[in-house]
Amino acid sequence: MQVAKLSISIPQPLLRFVEDYRHSHAFKSRSQVIEKALELLRERELEEAYALAAEESDPDWEVTVADGLTDEAW
Repeated sequence: MQVAKLSISIPQPLLRFVEDYRHSHAFKSRSQVIEKALELLRERELEEAYALAAEESDPDWEVTVADGLTDEAW
């Protein structure tokens, strides 16, 4: 996997959290902690997008899906 170097500035309390998390979860670097946090954030965003998409589904579609051929007809 190709990686890019990134420099960030964060408040001291967050830096302490990153360090504490790194030690308590045996991460080798701060970068691994930040990577994990970003992966979790991405997963959360996807979950919210899927939930929103599910809310937008058309109830009439569910009836339509049940119409027609059954699995046994194949």
